[in-house]
Amino acid sequence: MVTCYVKYVIDSYKLAEFERYAKMWIPLVQKLGGQHHGYFLLSEGASNIAMALFTFESLAAYEQYREATLEDPDCQAAFQYAEETRCILSYERSFMRPVFG
Repeated sequence: MVTCYVKYVIDSYKLAEFERYAKMWIPLVQKLGGQHHGYFLLSEGASNIAMALFTFESLAAYEQYREATLEDPDCQAAFQYAEETRCILSYERSFMRPVFG
């Protein structure tokens, strides 16, 4: 199991656009084999940071998802929406594994 953690720097004047973008991706990740844990906007502190967490059964499954996004028309529409609105200034992606007791 691998969880992808994405930290976004967003345009704080385009929160509505980012929220729309986020809502586009949640069902797409699930459609393409992942489990989405949601997008998170800070309620205190910096107003230009957002995060997302989603899990795949393996890094290989995540890579298959990435390849599938290039062919899926709904994913392409989400990518295009982010590009057109410029609601995302930058992002960084990290991968985590769980530690259970």
